[in-house]
Amino acid sequence: MSPPRRLSQELKGLVGQEVRVAGHLQDHRVLGGVAFSLVRDRAGLFQVTLKKGETDPSLFDLLGSLSRESVVEVVGTVAANPRARVGAEVLPREVRVLSAAGSPLPLGVSDRVGVELDTRLNHRVLDLRKPEHRAIFELRGALLSSLRDNFRALGFTEVETPKVLRQGAEGGATLFRVDYFGTPAFLAQSPQLYKQMLVGTDLERVFEIAPAFRAEPSDTTRHLTEFTSIDAEMAYAEEPEDLYQVVEALVQGVLTETRSALERHPLSNPLTLPEVRTPFPRVSFEEGARLLGRDPSGAGFEEEFSPEEERRLGEIVEERHRSAFYFLTEFPTSAKRGTFYARRQDARPERTYYFDLEFLGLEMMSGGLREHRLDRLERQIREAGIDPGAFSSYLEAFRYGMPPHGGFAMGLDRLVMRLAGLANIREARLFPRDRYRLEP
Repeated sequence: MSPPRRLSQELKGLVGQEVRVAGHLQDHRVLGGVAFSLVRDRAGLFQVTLKKGETDPSLFDLLGSLSRESVVEVVGTVAANPRARVGAEVLPREVRVLSAAGSPLPLGVSDRVGVELDTRLNHRVLDLRKPEHRAIFELRGALLSSLRDNFRALGFTEVETPKVLRQGAEGGATLFRVDYFGTPAFLAQSPQLYKQMLVGTDLERVFEIAPAFRAEPSDTTRHLTEFTSIDAEMAYAEEPEDLYQVVEALVQGVLTETRSALERHPLSNPLTLPEVRTPFPRVSFEEGARLLGRDPSGAGFEEEFSPEEERRLGEIVEERHRSAFYFLTEFPTSAKRGTFYARRQDARPERTYYFDLEFLGLEMMSGGLREHRLDRLERQIREAGIDPGAFSSYLEAFRYGMPPHGGFAMGLDRLVMRLAGLANIREARLFPRDRYRLEP
């Protein structure tokens, strides 16, 4: 019976023992009577050393003939070697080729030659063998774990909602249509309607981390057609501050744990994480427009900010308040007309209780108080040009006692992009989907 497989990081503590190791052959070099094979597993690199007169001669030929990235299994004895990467090397007794790699490789794994992003994505499995690219997804996994832990600590229950729907949450312009056994249906662009319905149950606080789909013909470095949305909804949120305090606690908890994740999984160009000071500044949309120099009497005063304006406003707020985070609050009703469930201010109906969370000039989260009063909700649906009858199942939840509530949504891919210092959001997903890419 062969010994259990060991990882590269374990070898230094196994000197003198026979081990079984396996991984991708990254490099093979011959220096005089000694040959060195570098093999990569998920923990790092280990060295297999072959010495003439001590090693079976057939192993020299076998390892020397293999192309890079072939998968090999080695059984041998661990010997101390302070010059080896892990302080030890494996002296092989047996080598087995588990899978030979084709040659030439479409992109290098161990070299530092620059490759276009499209080439990387076309050959994503090879691309993700690079430790600096794989580390992005170690960070992503750590973020997911931290988000779940922090949501639970705040009293939220994780839920799962349908992703094939009869109707979308924000009309049909950005919906992917599918044939559902002969009936038109759509891929979910948001769990919005369901999470609102669920706060009407005694769950009260719910969150979901799941795929969402938007058929927007965007071709930018920060948009995808399939993305991972982090959604939360909470009952008895009657003031925006109820939401702000939950968001601040969530962000503070997640970024504290992200620091340790970045130490465990070094990235090529990670963001230097800012200190999180709460409360975050609150900047009204109107104030932000003025800071950007918009004319209060101009026709475009209440138009949503462009990415460039968003970046500039972030710089202004950071300089004034010494905060990388801030809430952009009180969005105009005109900017949220399609969001029929947005609660409008009673004293100023032209303003909503909606906000964005901005992080270093990039929108990370949107949310706000929802309209829980059935008559007003039905009126706002009609004002959006939609027949309330299309939302009968959703509206039913409001007929039997719906508490005031609010919530928010954040894109995981955009968060990973920012924290990992990536230039393009496609790098933050394993197999990204945009308007041009459907494979791999």
